[in-house]
Amino acid sequence: MSAATATTITTDARIPLRGHLRHTGALIRRNLLWIRQDPESMFDALLMPIVFTLLFVYVFGGSIGQALGGGQDGYVQYVIPGMIAMMSMTLSQGVGTGFSQDFNSGVMDRFRSLPIGRGSVLFAKVSVELARMMFATTVLMIVAVAVGFDIASWPGLFAAVGLSAVFASSIMWVFLTLGVILKNAQSVQAMGFLVLFPLQFGSSIFAPTASMPGWLQAFTDYNPLSTLADAARGLMVGGPVAHDLWVTLAWSVAITAVMAPVAIHKFRTKS
Repeated sequence: MSAATATTITTDARIPLRGHLRHTGALIRRNLLWIRQDPESMFDALLMPIVFTLLFVYVFGGSIGQALGGGQDGYVQYVIPGMIAMMSMTLSQGVGTGFSQDFNSGVMDRFRSLPIGRGSVLFAKVSVELARMMFATTVLMIVAVAVGFDIASWPGLFAAVGLSAVFASSIMWVFLTLGVILKNAQSVQAMGFLVLFPLQFGSSIFAPTASMPGWLQAFTDYNPLSTLADAARGLMVGGPVAHDLWVTLAWSVAITAVMAPVAIHKFRTKS
């Protein structure tokens, strides 16, 4: 272990919980001010829910809706809860690319030279990205209502959004780790695409899994995005909830328990 790393860990150990919370709050404010100065960084959170909702409802809604037996209106009720799950995964990638950019710009070197908790830097990133996800989800629901989505249960809607936020926070630790260990934001984005694409489309987000090949159905059964989408669907429009809810929470806890310590350790020891 290098002297700098030992000093970093010793500094972290001396900082009380109140200090960590104060540092996290200051860093959250810093990240929000950066977004205020660069509003273009919110374009993905604004445009992605609009584009994806219109694309899937009006391009695929008719054919898939007929298969579901409800036409396009039935597909709207099916796909919108799934898209809340999709937002939790897709926007989580931004925390890794932003973290990598901060490293390459020298901002992280400055942070690591200050007597602040190293975990505070990462928790602030996660908090601001969750706020971006809440903004994107709000836009998604406005568009969803405009295209005919019926909010059958407001408590169910809030519960579904909360569950998505819990899962998103766990996935962000994966992308934070990638943001530390990969050399640039383009590499993080490429790796993220390789992770996101099969998980999103090999799930029940956009279409039921019953017509998929048996081997793919086996994959979707263990895909946390399927359980998240199905839990959100049950909460928002009715249907079984308990099994998918607990499986999603179990995935979230497991991913966080494994990846959060890895991300913090890699950040502390990155040379």
